[in-house]
Amino acid sequence: MTDTPPGVQAWRVQYWTTNGNGQRFAVTGVVAAPMEAIPPRPRRVIAWTHGAWGVAEKCAPSLSPDFFAYSAGMDAVRSGYVVVAPDYIGLASPTMHPFLVGPDTANAVLDAVRAAREIPGAAAGSNFAVWGESQGGHAALWTATAARSYAPDLTLVATAAAAPPTDLAANLREGSDKNARALLLSFALHSWSTLYGFSMDGITNRTNQGIITRLAQNNCVAFNKKPKLGTILGILTIARATKNKDIARIEPFGSFARTNSVDPARVPGPLLIAQSRNDTIVAPAVTRKFAKSVCRRGTPLRWIDMTGDHGASARESSQETIGWITSRFDGNPPPNDCRSL
Repeated sequence: MTDTPPGVQAWRVQYWTTNGNGQRFAVTGVVAAPMEAIPPRPRRVIAWTHGAWGVAEKCAPSLSPDFFAYSAGMDAVRSGYVVVAPDYIGLASPTMHPFLVGPDTANAVLDAVRAAREIPGAAAGSNFAVWGESQGGHAALWTATAARSYAPDLTLVATAAAAPPTDLAANLREGSDKNARALLLSFALHSWSTLYGFSMDGITNRTNQGIITRLAQNNCVAFNKKPKLGTILGILTIARATKNKDIARIEPFGSFARTNSVDPARVPGPLLIAQSRNDTIVAPAVTRKFAKSVCRRGTPLRWIDMTGDHGASARESSQETIGWITSRFDGNPPPNDCRSL
């Protein structure tokens, strides 16, 4: 890549991964490293797992001119890390994106770390941490869960998640921004119904199903511009139509949401969670409940309490998160905030 921040060299990559059913897919991402001579030892690696950019093929972060500006994980390159940023399956590749589907996303992340090791100039080692925001927080936790079984050739050192959806039905139900909730629900319903043939008849009528499809197919998350009027009207319509609908109680969506929620018993430590108490998209109470469940299992947990908005979750906590990850690579005992939760 030619248009990179000062001191950063980066590559767009295409690599193979598999979904949870073992199907192979060619997927894409970005690998970034310091613009320095190759060191005598392999560099430490952070897998940066991005938040929701959309579910349409065109919504891939690696295709965006704003990639570096809106990928907080790239801050770690300045600290000497190789940062691996997968697009996940279906973004910049011609298949439906499995939105919030844990195993598919975890595999794509782990195979991206493997792919980075094939770039001589990156000098990426086999020891890695995973750090993600929002949808990417969910991806990071699932990656940690799957790492040992799917990629025994890699060694997971630490896991960090900023504003992670953990209980998917509760997250889609309890976020206080009803318009954001409607758009994210549209992404999930369109993705899951397309991939697995789930009928949306139990959730809304055929007219509104068409609106859900158009919202998902036509819209990427706009970071720096206002959505079009048609998008706004569509979101308002779906927000009204799904106002009293809880997908936890509507099959097969309820079972699927439970299957792809994060099991706190399976997430290895050390773990960092950053969550704003003012988050209107990922409900703070849901994240805190998950953190307490992790603590009950004796997993050391660093909890960063913030006050900003959802979209700034990783950026607001980046300096502390990178420092915490570095301390884990250095072999220091992890701090534990469980008593203060």
